[in-house]
Amino acid sequence: MAHSTPASDGPERPDGTAYPRARSEAEWREELAPDEYRVLRAGGTEAPFTGAYTDNHDVGVYRCRACRAELFRSDARFDSHCGWPSFFTPLAGDSVILLEDTSLGMMRTEVRCASCGGHLGHVFTGEGYATPTDQRYCINSVSLTFEPT
Repeated sequence: MAHSTPASDGPERPDGTAYPRARSEAEWREELAPDEYRVLRAGGTEAPFTGAYTDNHDVGVYRCRACRAELFRSDARFDSHCGWPSFFTPLAGDSVILLEDTSLGMMRTEVRCASCGGHLGHVFTGEGYATPTDQRYCINSVSLTFEPT
């Protein structure tokens, strides 16, 4: 079975409803830089410790780089030292969609933007971080923009 990606899955959420900010793949290719497209639409991952927000500690809101939807707030960010920005919860439970991902021969949970379907990263549970949810939303910096407050 082929790996599921936002580009291959199309403009609908897993429940069959349309993503509110869906675009054609041609439009995404035109709007996004190649590295942004590779992560957000093709389900890629940026190299660890290279992203713009890996060590960002400013106060503000993290938005989806593709559609600008609000995803995470800085007060839910923590230092996991994993190489990518980490959050213990999304801004609102319905700002992201979680999907089963077995692409690497193991079970992971993929995180996608609920507004446009863009691939953001993965969420891991039970790793022992001292966070209120015991979750680590491990998100690619290239999937995000940051709006300081």
